[in-house]
Parts: sequence; C-alpha cells; structure tokens
Amino acid sequence: MNFRRPKADRLVPFVSPSSGRGVKANLLQLIRLSGCLAGCLTGMAASAAPPIAGASYTNVIVASEPWSIHIAKLPRTGAFEIHSRHAGNRALGLSTLSEQAAADTESGQPVAAINGGFYRRDKTYAGAARGLQIVDGEILSAPNGAPCLWLDLNGEPHLESVASQFQLTWPDGSRTPCGLNEDRAENAAVLYTPAIGTSTRTTNGMEFVLEQNGSGRWLPLRCGRNLPAKVRSIQTSGNSTLTPETMVLSVGPKLSAQFQTVKAGDVLQISTATTPSLSLARNALSAGPVLLRAGKRQKIIASPDDAYESSSMLERHPRSAIAWNAEWFFLVVVDGRQRDVSDGMTLDELSNFLAKLGCEDALNLDGGGSSALWFDGNVRNTPCDGYERAIANSLVVVKKMRK
Repeated sequence: MNFRRPKADRLVPFVSPSSGRGVKANLLQLIRLSGCLAGCLTGMAASAAPPIAGASYTNVIVASEPWSIHIAKLPRTGAFEIHSRHAGNRALGLSTLSEQAAADTESGQPVAAINGGFYRRDKTYAGAARGLQIVDGEILSAPNGAPCLWLDLNGEPHLESVASQFQLTWPDGSRTPCGLNEDRAENAAVLYTPAIGTSTRTTNGMEFVLEQNGSGRWLPLRCGRNLPAKVRSIQTSGNSTLTPETMVLSVGPKLSAQFQTVKAGDVLQISTATTPSLSLARNALSAGPVLLRAGKRQKIIASPDDAYESSSMLERHPRSAIAWNAEWFFLVVVDGRQRDVSDGMTLDELSNFLAKLGCEDALNLDGGGSSALWFDGNVRNTPCDGYERAIANSLVVVKKMRK
C-alpha cells in the first residue's frame, strides 16, 4: 500500500475521482491568528468554476505545530452513501482499512473510508466492537450508552447516545438483560448470532440453542424486534455450535441455577429494543466523544482518574473523526506521533479545527495507530506505526450504482 508522506508548508488541492485531475476550487486556506488554532478556515476559489460535483481530498499542512491533516469531502446527495463495515463481514476479526474498503463493492463503487470505533483486541473476541454496530440492518453488537452515528433508511445521519434494552423473557415471564456477540461474564447472559462465527467461544455456563418459532423475520438480527424463539437443545459445556438458522443464549454459571426448569421445546421472547429506537437504522457505529453538535463545540470532559482513555483526550495523538453539515460529509484524519511531520491533536484542538472547517456535527473515532483515511484506492495519511494497522470496523463511502 502506498502512503503519502506530506511535505511541510503546502496545501494539496482537492482531487475529484471523476475527473482524475487536480483543481483549484475549494482550497482550504489556514489563517493563523493566535494560539494553536485560533484562526479560521476560509473557502477559497481560484476561478468562477462551479463546485466539484463529486468526492474530493485535500491535505492541510501547518508546519508550526506541526500538523498534517487529511480531509475527504463528499456531497450529501443521492449519489453517495455511508456504510458501516466490519472485518471479514462478521462481528469478530481484524483487517486493514484498505481491505475493508476494497471489499465493499456490492453497495457501489468505494470512494473513501475511515477507521471506525473502539474494539477489543484480546485473542478470543478480537475485533468485537465496544458498543453498537449495525451493518446494512444487521446488529453485530449491542449499544453501551456511548455516542453513536446511525444512518436511517434514506442515509441521513443521526448523532445520539444509544442505550441497550436487549433482554430475554422466559416462559415464566421473568426477564434477563443480555449482551450480544461479546465475552460473557459469569453473572451475565449473552446472545450469540451466526455473525460471530461457527461457535460461541465460551468455556462454561448453560447454553440454550434457539431456533425460529413461527414465521416472519428471524435472521439476520435487527433492531427494535420482538422475536419468539424455541429452545432446540441445551448445552452445559460451552462453545455451542452456531448455524445460519440458529442463535445461542449463553448464561453464566452464577445465573444458570435460575433456569434449570427451562427445557427443549419451551418458547422464549428476544427483544432487541434500544433507547432511542433504532428500528429505522440501516448502519450504525459507536465511538465518541461528540465533538460538535448543531454547530456548537462540545466540552471535552476527561475523567479525574489516570486511566489512559481519559488522559489521552487532553494529549496530542493521531485522531480520526466523521463530521457533516447540510451539504457535505467530512472524513478527517490527523497524523501524529511523528516528529517534524505531525504531532497530532488534542480532542479540543480537533473540535476547533472541525468547527473552522464548517462542520455542524462531528464524532470522534478511534485514534492512535488505528487512524487511517483511504481515498480513491490509497491510504492518504501516514499511520504512526509506519504501516496500516488491522482494525475491527470502518465507515465506507460508496458511489451508488445506477438502477
């Protein structure tokens, strides 16, 4: 994969994939007034040429910081749409952003992509999203209350914190909250779908193999549904097999005593409700924190403890964000941890930059070595590891096929 290492003190013009040539319109001019980024970004036009009709890319260099900022800009028209993607088209696994972008060909022509949300890296559940992910209507993982970008059936973006109301209703009417496709604790219940692979990967507890009861939609699992499920069989050794037609409810050993009377043939109710309701969500991804909301910069509040996740908010690191206004989507990556190339940004600096860019709403994505921006066939930034890191998920923008 070819990486573009920026040179200091230059602005790279937007490039239209449709024309294949550089253009002078829409250059970003960085005006320094005071502080790290107290200036503003002003749209400049070298001629009276009309706005670019398609996607575009630019690289902004601020040598005095130093910063190298990569921006893909895409019109919010019917020609383009954003998809949430996961490595290997499953709920687990890791692959590079280039691989995830190149694999998204059924939806249309991949034009741009950016790394996604936070994820687990432990061996058993490597790639499990930390929070909600929905891919073309299918739920891969449950929300955890974190901020979430979700796109409705028309591709319109929404920025909300989403909480899980996932639960199982047992034959006696009792209810148990449950997670989805994740590591199951000894005192918890987790529902596993075929999206995780061929088995649950658990090691103990009681597991109920579930099949469809009645007609209607069953799998792939979707948000905002109440599904009757019949118990096909019960396992007690863990790591139950999953098939394309079954789900498995795994109950930890500290809870399993409560369900000794449940038997094969019993019918349970599965609820995939969320707050707010995401029954109309086609794609979704948790990340955070929110950087801009309705044009207002959001205060970045770090936890008082010394946890890295909190302290890093106030430090300069490589950053990724997705942002938008009424006309445009912006995929933005700031290189970092590279002396004389780019230091990276604090979250406050990033929100300031996005506001000056003209964004109205913005969500911080995973950063550090995961930060990557892919545009028109190539990774455009310089990852701090020196190579593309394998990541769990991404946001891919495609140019829709004509029908």
